[in-house]
Amino acid sequence: MPLPTAPVQKPNQKLLHTKANNELLLRALLCILIGLGVLVSPYFLSSPGIQEIVAQSSLVGWFALALGVAFAGLYLRRRLSANPRQ
Repeated sequence: MPLPTAPVQKPNQKLLHTKANNELLLRALLCILIGLGVLVSPYFLSSPGIQEIVAQSSLVGWFALALGVAFAGLYLRRRLSANPRQ
């Protein structure tokens, strides 16, 4: 079976990087929202049982918040280090 021919056009690297950066920003925002939701929700829940369960998962909230901030920092680093002529 013969090998396929080489592609004629190169992939659009700017489009690929833009999509990856947008996905990274979306992940950052979602992780930050989840982390803040887990950390703040015990103050707004009326049921003491549910409030205690959610309060015990505060470590998960802090982890999600830290992960979201790390993703946002990586997004900012990519945006600031990008070549403006591209």
